[in-house]
Amino acid sequence: MKIGFYTSTFNDRAAEEVFDFAAEAGFEAIEIDVGGHIKTPDKVGSVVDSARKHGLFVSSITLFGNQLDADPPRRKERRDLTHAYAGAIADAGVPIFVMFPGRDQTVSDDDNYKNFADHALSLLEGSGALSIAFENWPGMQNDYIATTPDGWARLFELAADSRLGLEFDPSHLVRLGIDPFAAMSGVMDRVKILHGKDTLIDTAALQSAGYYGPRWWRYVLPGRGLLDWRKFLAVARSGGFDDVISIEHEDADFGWPGKDLAARKEGERLALTHLRGALAQ
Repeated sequence: MKIGFYTSTFNDRAAEEVFDFAAEAGFEAIEIDVGGHIKTPDKVGSVVDSARKHGLFVSSITLFGNQLDADPPRRKERRDLTHAYAGAIADAGVPIFVMFPGRDQTVSDDDNYKNFADHALSLLEGSGALSIAFENWPGMQNDYIATTPDGWARLFELAADSRLGLEFDPSHLVRLGIDPFAAMSGVMDRVKILHGKDTLIDTAALQSAGYYGPRWWRYVLPGRGLLDWRKFLAVARSGGFDDVISIEHEDADFGWPGKDLAARKEGERLALTHLRGALAQ
């Protein structure tokens, strides 16, 4: 497996600076954020070339946003942009385009799943070897579709093309009370990339306020939360996964979001060390 990181942690820094750091720190791969480091589809090729010149494997390019926006003009704008990025990413030879399904609150679950499946399949038409991966982030309101094993099964039944899969992030499952080991084992044939992020749960706060209360969980770097990364990566390996673990740094103890730059870099280095150790066992 290769270890990289998602560049959104450094969206206040220029892409060249981020790639310099990644190469200097010993990362092998990079997941590039559209909002921070690729402003328009026509810039995909040049940014990808820059990363490759730094010796980095560009594992994926990620576009944030609700693909099921209930407002028709906003949805069309988002979908047009998504199609443009899909074409540019395929042309650049990047293997994975990551996005988020979202949800349209004005229609049924069935309509949401069907709409997103059709949209994803349309993106894959003429895209060759490009894979589409959606991250299992529940969204700010905890209402996105296809974020649990039940949701994945539902979507994959509608979209049988194996090029549609998951950017599998165990941190979201931990806070939802879902066993990430069993969840991953059930969809190994659809896991395109792993996110290196963990979750820490404050059991006293949870006991006091319950699941609907505030501040009983937070995201942390691998090695600082509840997940056994040695076991997690062993399960991935046993299922045939040998691709990229992309660290998503959202740990407030290490400069996130957008605070002390040295602390953010130190967090990335610590996560890299922990994951390398887990892979070596």
